[in-house]
Amino acid sequence: MTTEETYRIGIEADTSAFDKALGDMTAKADAFGAAFSGALKGAVAGTQSLDTVLRQLALRLSTIALNAALKPVTDAAGGLFGQLAGGLGALFGGGGAASGQVQPFAKGGVVASPSYFPSGRRIGLMGEAGAEAILPLRRGPDGTLGVAAGPGRGGTGGIVFNVTTADAASFRRSEAQIQAMLARAAERGRRGL
Repeated sequence: MTTEETYRIGIEADTSAFDKALGDMTAKADAFGAAFSGALKGAVAGTQSLDTVLRQLALRLSTIALNAALKPVTDAAGGLFGQLAGGLGALFGGGGAASGQVQPFAKGGVVASPSYFPSGRRIGLMGEAGAEAILPLRRGPDGTLGVAAGPGRGGTGGIVFNVTTADAASFRRSEAQIQAMLARAAERGRRGL
């Protein structure tokens, strides 16, 4: 004898991207339908030859396809120019860095959202995959370039050393070994390794 069990599982999902894609497809299908029905009306009414109707339909469909293919490019270019124009407007029209529109990162900081920046003769993009840290660099005495420790920090900081033991007796038995490991770690930190 078999028993049948029913389970209900609730699923939550962000379907906004799907909804947007479905809306785009609906708009493209509507444009195709309008172009096709308009062409057929001209052919049926006899105002245009079938050859002319088919040419116009092909031209209209190729225009729809080209616009759809170029949409991501034009959206990206529009976003880039919008950010550049907004940045220039804030810099020259809004009081420059004092207006709060320009954030200096000479002492470091975090970029929380995608931002464009000049990179030689190209344009760079940072923060595209989430928050990114900007760290100041400084040349060491040997000429190597590395992340600068802030003034007064000198590379020192707190050391957290966690020890987990079954009981106090086992901790006492390994206390000398733990002290030696801690001393080695502190010495490596002092030497900057």
